Amino acid sequence: MINREIIRNKIVQLTYAYYLNGNKNIDTAEKELFFSLSKAYDLYNHLLSLIVAVTKEAQRRLEVTQGRAKREGTEEPSQKFAYNRFAIQLQENKALNDFIGNQKTDWADTPVPGTLFETIEASEIYKEYMASGEDTYDADRELWRKLYKNFIQENPDLDNILEDQSLYWNDDKEIVDTFVLKTIKRFKEQNGSKEELLPEWDSDEEKEFARKLFRSAILNEVEYQHYMNEVSRNWDLSRLAYMDIVIMQIAIAELMTFPNIPVSVTINEYVDIAKLYSTSKSGGYINGMLDAIARNLIKSNRLMKHMDPVKSKDTPAQKEGPVVGLAPVKMKHRKRIVKNDDDEK
Repeated sequence: MINREIIRNKIVQLTYAYYLNGNKNIDTAEKELFFSLSKAYDLYNHLLSLIVAVTKEAQRRLEVTQGRAKREGTEEPSQKFAYNRFAIQLQENKALNDFIGNQKTDWADTPVPGTLFETIEASEIYKEYMASGEDTYDADRELWRKLYKNFIQENPDLDNILEDQSLYWNDDKEIVDTFVLKTIKRFKEQNGSKEELLPEWDSDEEKEFARKLFRSAILNEVEYQHYMNEVSRNWDLSRLAYMDIVIMQIAIAELMTFPNIPVSVTINEYVDIAKLYSTSKSGGYINGMLDAIARNLIKSNRLMKHMDPVKSKDTPAQKEGPVVGLAPVKMKHRKRIVKNDDDEK
């Protein structure tokens, strides 16, 4: 589950923190990086367990209304939502129950499941589902995909609660949401409680990517900042937002350490990160700087990668312009635009 988008974000956060921390121990920092990455996987399980918690709340309320109906001799309420086939399968999932059993906190200890159930119950999605004559596993699973997208993925109040529950989840939810939706879609009724959740790591290669990128960025700090100075010309790096320096340093580490990752991929990834964490003008500036740095390294045979020729002699980073940022900035998350693929529509 932990992909390179999460890894790059975490490395930017942890490298920034590393330089702000007076006790610079790279081994300790690396352990913190991997702990932080493991917390992203915890969030994935925690969000899946929220579906279970809402289902249990629906079952609890159903028992109350069923008892009242029996006493009053009225028609008993529908069990369709409380015993939704997909939700019950998730409720019985062995891997998820192992995770829940090891947690100190439980959704049941918060008002979230009740509040979320009431919101769902008042929605048109819920009403259409309850009124529909379709009674299949696929319909039950599709209901929860829609509910998740509308009431969990897009829920600022829940985002705030999650941030209070763990500081490590501050910037993870938007990425993790996409994995939860993929998990819902891939569930199959015949697999029952043994349905596999996404693994924490797809392969050891991703772990090695995280370790090598983090260490390269920090251990080669002087060299990489020298590369920045070589192309800055009209820019005073000491006056830039500190986050911009950190982002470019990590981007250069990726350029130099991973020969199979195209230059354009690396630049695009770190421009997006700059838009999330740094100043409003950082994305454009970092794009120009990284482009100029990569071309300079290729030209001097220090980087064995390919880039398409530029149309103009001057790269954006070499043009005159205002200095971006006058002081270090705090980590500030800007909402990521999540691109849903066809599987998540």
